[in-house]
Amino acid sequence: MDWADLIGRVASGGDREAFKRLFEHFAPRIKGLMLKAGCNAEEAEEIAQSTMIAVWRKAHQFDPATAGAAAWIFTIARNLRIDLFRRRMRADRLETGLELPDAPDQAEPADILISRGQDAARIASAIQQLSAEQSLVVRLSFIEERPHPEIARALGIPLGTVKSRIRLAMNRLRDILDEEA
Repeated sequence: MDWADLIGRVASGGDREAFKRLFEHFAPRIKGLMLKAGCNAEEAEEIAQSTMIAVWRKAHQFDPATAGAAAWIFTIARNLRIDLFRRRMRADRLETGLELPDAPDQAEPADILISRGQDAARIASAIQQLSAEQSLVVRLSFIEERPHPEIARALGIPLGTVKSRIRLAMNRLRDILDEEA
């Protein structure tokens, strides 16, 4: 199934049959992923439906040159989950009356915080030098902390390809960081 083509048909003409196919394939997978990510059944269902509504409304924004269809859809779902968790945390803080501290946590010395920030900037810069495919799998694996089989499903590529891209990306990152040191 060419998911990008279906999204294109939704974008160009509001093709309901194409959207139905997208919904039937992705909605249950999104719901399952959200359950694994810590949502309850109601939240997972809500995110799955909101994601598919966003696919319908934002289909014209999908660019197959920058990401696969599955990655684009699962990214929408991930962002909705993050929004949900942030709303939940705000609500919890309001209910408990917990206030934010006036001063930053002084548990770590400033030089360690600065060094950590510089390391993060170097790594982010190095990731930008990777190919788009390698950068995507690194972000999904290490930043979003998705398991490799889930990445393979989301991108529609074999598990071995995911592992190979990550291995090659890590070798390339090591070379880039060594050159800068």
